[in-house]
Amino acid sequence: MSPRWNGATALSGAEAATGAYGGAGDGGGEGESAGVSGLAGVGAGEGESALAGVGEAAGVRRFWERLGLPGIIDVHTHFMPERVLRKVWAYFDAVGPMTGMPWPITYRHEEEERVALLGQFGVRHFTSMIYPHKPGMAAWLNDWSAGFAARTPACLHTATLFPEEGVTAYVRRAVESGARVFKAHLQVGAYDVNDALLDPVWGLLADAGIPVVTHCGSGPAPGKHTGPEPVARLLARHPRLRLVVAHMGMPEYADFLGLAERYGEVRLDTTMAFTDFSERFAPFPTAELGRLADLGDRILLGTDFPNIPYGYAHQLDALERLGLGDDWLRAVCHRNARRLFGL
Repeated sequence: MSPRWNGATALSGAEAATGAYGGAGDGGGEGESAGVSGLAGVGAGEGESALAGVGEAAGVRRFWERLGLPGIIDVHTHFMPERVLRKVWAYFDAVGPMTGMPWPITYRHEEEERVALLGQFGVRHFTSMIYPHKPGMAAWLNDWSAGFAARTPACLHTATLFPEEGVTAYVRRAVESGARVFKAHLQVGAYDVNDALLDPVWGLLADAGIPVVTHCGSGPAPGKHTGPEPVARLLARHPRLRLVVAHMGMPEYADFLGLAERYGEVRLDTTMAFTDFSERFAPFPTAELGRLADLGDRILLGTDFPNIPYGYAHQLDALERLGLGDDWLRAVCHRNARRLFGL
């Protein structure tokens, strides 16, 4: 097993859920470019970035322009109803005293400004990762997200689910209405991915070929149903499920890389992984860099925007300093998502 998250972890998954909510077509060429910097360890200070030194948006654009990309695709960003998002931010505001690490929200802006900022960065497509923490939330979150995608052309229509009566029906409705990606948050939802109520749903999504971004790793705090074992049991029954392991499976990196090696439709997103912030608590083992390189066709850029405690460019810096090469970066930041979503 990989090392467990070694920060203070006072919250269980259920407690985190309560705290979080309280109540309620790209084309373009991909040219050649110069070499990249090697693995530099923990370099830039918290919230700082070598790219950001020339201005945040300009720095992000310099990153993908140097790689000859038409922009980047971010598969893990959060847009949700404002009253829900405010409660999520309140949770992160309090996370320092509860877990021992401050978590300032860098992009605490209104929705329209956040969408515009991603456009300025050159993010060609992104998601609206929504997730319920109790029964009765998923369907209305899906309704909201469908409306957001309809008025936000760059957003991939996102939906979610929860193990409850009627879940198959509302997931089917979301699929029929054009959902391109689902979010399953096992830590906040505090549910077992193998719950019998969800089994027809996984079959439906596998047949439809719709990716499911799943927070199933045990960081930043382990939950009752997090970790690689429940996911391994799910994939044994549904090997064609396009599961995207959020946060690289932090901190059980090696185990989730193993699942990707075993199942051809399993992918991992980079959300918060390799950054200075996460390296302090759940460092990615350098011994696994070779496996990360070999799986370069199934790693996807994710950031957790806007709920990150550093600038957007720092995630890109963190990927570049791994030293895995420009072609790996092109695949991770654009090609893999373009192919997965048929963009």
